[in-house]
Amino acid sequence: MLQSLINLLFPPLCPGCEDPLPNGTALVCATCRHNMPFTQHHIHQDNETAKKFLGRVPLEHASALLYFHKEGIVQNLIHNLKYRKQQQVGNILGQWYAPQLTTVAALQSVTHIIPIPLHPKKQRERGYNQAAAFGRAIAAGMGAEYNESILLRTTYNKTQTKKNRELRGDIINAAFKVDHSNATPGSHFLIVDDVITTGATIEACSKLLLAVPNSRVSVVTMAYAHT
Repeated sequence: MLQSLINLLFPPLCPGCEDPLPNGTALVCATCRHNMPFTQHHIHQDNETAKKFLGRVPLEHASALLYFHKEGIVQNLIHNLKYRKQQQVGNILGQWYAPQLTTVAALQSVTHIIPIPLHPKKQRERGYNQAAAFGRAIAAGMGAEYNESILLRTTYNKTQTKKNRELRGDIINAAFKVDHSNATPGSHFLIVDDVITTGATIEACSKLLLAVPNSRVSVVTMAYAHT
């Protein structure tokens, strides 16, 4: 009864449009769900996400669930996920995507779901890794192991927006490491993240994981942003 009163006085808001959610409505309102810009990348092997990594790093599969547009529904979702502690956004996006990913032949052999890691200091500041709930939901849906102990972030950088492209690349390449004591040879790693823009971070992490003997790497993100 107390929760019903709280919901009446302070109704939960849709993270996509900030409108109050009707009673019994799931996390995202029906209007936002209807207007969600799904990419359908998982259906097409030569999709935009996959093409971004051609000639950069050999991936078994790469796809994104949604298109990211400024001031759009997806930007609101990601903002609420990253900065307003609404980890349930990542969870529901993972629940939406997992059944689709299970139909992708290239992903049938995935053994580990690995989020792009935050530096421990950054994770303490935010309280969580924004890719974690998304990754756990996908792992549960695909029957794979979710693992945060294989890929680690070793450097803390507040921002890279004012650095030139070459310098940013050097910083990113040096920012991660693989704990080989936890990385099983012959694994198929599926990297998960929130939004893919240049792909530099995912490229660097993929190359590190491919250094594990006989390993394969795939990539799945919540959203794809045109650059």
